[in-house]
Amino acid sequence: MRSLSIFGTSSDAGKSTLAFAITYLLHKRGVKVAPFKAQNVSNNSVVTDIDAGEIAIPQAFAAEAIGLQTTPLFNPILLKSGGASKAHMIINGKSIGDTNVWEYYRNMKKLKPIVKEAFKKLQEEYECIVAEGAGSPVELNLMDKDLSNIYVAKKFDTKIVLVADIQRGGVFASVYGVYKLLPNKLRKNVIGVVINKFQGDMRLFDEGVSIIEQRFGIPVLGVVPFRPFNLGFEDSASLMGYTQELSRASIKVGVVKLPHISNFTDFEPLVVDDEIELSFITTPTEALSCDMLILPGSKRVVDDLSWLRERGFEEVLCDKKRLIIAICGGYEMMFERLLDNEDVESQVRETQGLGRFKGDVVFQKEKIVQKGCYKLFGIMCKGYEIHNGTTKKRSKSKKNLYGTFVHGIFENDALREHFFKKINSDYQGYNFAEYKKSAIADFASHIERHLDMEKIYKEIEC
Repeated sequence: MRSLSIFGTSSDAGKSTLAFAITYLLHKRGVKVAPFKAQNVSNNSVVTDIDAGEIAIPQAFAAEAIGLQTTPLFNPILLKSGGASKAHMIINGKSIGDTNVWEYYRNMKKLKPIVKEAFKKLQEEYECIVAEGAGSPVELNLMDKDLSNIYVAKKFDTKIVLVADIQRGGVFASVYGVYKLLPNKLRKNVIGVVINKFQGDMRLFDEGVSIIEQRFGIPVLGVVPFRPFNLGFEDSASLMGYTQELSRASIKVGVVKLPHISNFTDFEPLVVDDEIELSFITTPTEALSCDMLILPGSKRVVDDLSWLRERGFEEVLCDKKRLIIAICGGYEMMFERLLDNEDVESQVRETQGLGRFKGDVVFQKEKIVQKGCYKLFGIMCKGYEIHNGTTKKRSKSKKNLYGTFVHGIFENDALREHFFKKINSDYQGYNFAEYKKSAIADFASHIERHLDMEKIYKEIEC
């Protein structure tokens, strides 16, 4: 059986959700399948079940949806954006420090074997690998350095599905242009194109399908109507596309949208909770109308703390009457001092924190990466940790302030109820695990109704 590459004709075309759905549908059909992305750029990561490494959300989400234990093999290279053209590099789940863009491209000969080895190991266990691409596969000046699209498709002779976002406009040019600019060998492996995120009367695109198929010679595998899917967010751009049903909402929660916000999938359980109105806020004025504030994780804690002060958030965040949850980087900001003598996160050796918790946070080079069950605020919770900052306690609370290094806390129904019943005793709550299972199956069915999975299956079966 052949493996499959999912190429976008542009960034944010919907590759991640389509790759997840196809992986799910192949699994449902009995195919032993696994998700993969050679190289991801995202501050949103989780800890794997195997080897306790970091990988990006989409591959972890796709794996968990079909009951696979997560492994660094699903995403062997992860880059977390930093400052001054730098990125934090994670190889096979483990941090190897910062690199700049030029070093990264110079090391391409060393990185390709890492991708190759991960893919081949997965091939030993799985019949089909669904490999998500990155951005556009035909950035002509970077094609020899393109690990996620060109390298994987060429090296492993994958079949290819193109995904085009019709909401961006110029869908015909993007489909035709990407197809024609692909190397001949890869063009022959293209199964067809998916027109994604369609809104309106589907009949209006019947002629469009004919143009793509007859004039361009590219099969259209489906026209997929836009449907919100508030799970598995890869980046802040996709996160900002969330939708909520607010008719039952009685509690307003504000998440401070830090410039380097990370692990924002922490808030998916709040996005889909119909008793919660969730907002991402950037000014103290917006915070005043919120029943709860969340100070989230950050990839650059010192820089984001400076941003908070410049914006005037300090007074709001030090208000003891306001209910505040501080997670990971946000938790670190709540201490008296942040000490970084080894230049782990910044060049600033000592930074004054917000001082709500006594003590210091010390940044260490060795990153803490682990997952498990934790006792947080008197409740047993599942979660994970990814941080360089260290302090004496994993979590602390005092006077309406709750802080913890642990991500994923809102996925725990009992802890959500513990927090929100403080605000509104009538808060009912819901079973997030059951919601997630149902939403995944429902969204995959939506894709299946509008996608020619039979053609895809036949193409990879040969």
